[in-house]
Amino acid sequence: MIKSDETLYAFKYIGIMLIFVAGIILLPVVVVPFYPEEAEYVFCFLIPAAVAGAAGVFMSRIIVPEQYRLTAGNAATIVVGTWCLAAFFSALPFMLAGTLNFTQAYFEAMSGWTTTGLSVIDVSESPRVFLLFRSIIQFFGGVGIVLIVVSALSESFGMTLFASEGHNDKLLPNIAKSARLIMKIYSGYFAAGTLLYVAFGMPAFDAVNHSMAALSTGGFSTRTMSIGAYDSLSIELVTVILMILGATNFYANMILVRGRFLEFFRLGETKLVLIMTAALVPVVAYLSLYGLYGSVSSALRISFFNLISALTTTGFSTVSYNDWPDFAYLVMIVLMVVGGGIGSTAGGIKLGRINILLRQNSWSLKRKFMPERMVNKPAVYRPDGKTFINPELYLESANYALTFTAFLLIGTCILTLSGYGLKESLFEFASAIGTVGLSVGVTGIHTPPTALWAMTFGMLLGRLEIFVVFYSIMNVVRKFCRREIKALN
Repeated sequence: MIKSDETLYAFKYIGIMLIFVAGIILLPVVVVPFYPEEAEYVFCFLIPAAVAGAAGVFMSRIIVPEQYRLTAGNAATIVVGTWCLAAFFSALPFMLAGTLNFTQAYFEAMSGWTTTGLSVIDVSESPRVFLLFRSIIQFFGGVGIVLIVVSALSESFGMTLFASEGHNDKLLPNIAKSARLIMKIYSGYFAAGTLLYVAFGMPAFDAVNHSMAALSTGGFSTRTMSIGAYDSLSIELVTVILMILGATNFYANMILVRGRFLEFFRLGETKLVLIMTAALVPVVAYLSLYGLYGSVSSALRISFFNLISALTTTGFSTVSYNDWPDFAYLVMIVLMVVGGGIGSTAGGIKLGRINILLRQNSWSLKRKFMPERMVNKPAVYRPDGKTFINPELYLESANYALTFTAFLLIGTCILTLSGYGLKESLFEFASAIGTVGLSVGVTGIHTPPTALWAMTFGMLLGRLEIFVVFYSIMNVVRKFCRREIKALN
């Protein structure tokens, strides 16, 4: 056993989570008995799982004093470190199979864990075991590594880690019970989605993959044409339902499952989704898509599915966007930036923050026409109740939106410097940092490494949320500086 400082405490928690990552890497092997011709790929998963598991066991044996409590900075470092290592070990199967180099494999793995869905793989030629692997890491990446560990262990694992992964809700007084409830809800959604897909004609293997990818708002598909390959309205509707459920706040899902429908539709995020969908779908269909697809029904169907896919940051598609007019491009980019619900599997700035900004700005305008002595405070309805918008809440939302936009512009610049057009670069990086996965052809096997690494970092920022990643970096830099100062003294 080892006794050490805060750095080794972080190693212990990362080690515990790596053990679970190792188990997740092994899961795709279960499909091999059904496809014996793919048995040769088993070692591609056994070796990374064994290495990750051994490292996790060794690191988890570090002794942590009972009085030790995680700080927000250390928790951020642990979460970011775990996600980066999870992507690293998940990249190894692709490399061992000889299909991708390290940059491409790490990009693919990070795209999976962050539920982005951008891919450099040709799914028409990829073995089924790798297609299932991508869907599995998307599913578990959606609910979160920390949440998985908390659901299997206990309350003592830490609320600080739970919050650092983007889970700002406690569904129940006990964190572990909350995590288990979330896993039960999502497992139920997954099972129902799989059965409905099969019932509407989708092959069982495809149904399992698409159900996991839709619910995790990930978007990895087993078909080159994504959901459009099935040309089925029923399959599209099932996908839309799963995407919306995945992009809905975990706590709000609990409200929905318990039948509290009035409360669910009163939520600010729910109302905003309904308003945006009702307003934008017919506008895009009429102004941009009617001329392309020849009928009102086709334009509405295509607009509805693809705009929902962008807003929920899922990334499934039914058509190619290469011939879409610029207005439709713009709407898709805006929706990808807005994203899904806070505390959900989706990315983006998040509906909750956008709702706060809109409500506050609307109130500020109304206030100019109100009598000076009138007391009227803006509020939003969240899963935990009515919340009045105070300056701190507004400032946090505004800061995040501004920072997100700044990184979107930086990433777009990097892609343009890599040789892509402005429109394509903006769309693709919005898709990456929004963890969406829709592509206009920028991402592929021949994409320059600089562009892939820029989008990889953008995906991590979008999934764990920007400030958590930077708290982690600042925490590591601060510790390093302290050690250097002590060494000099």
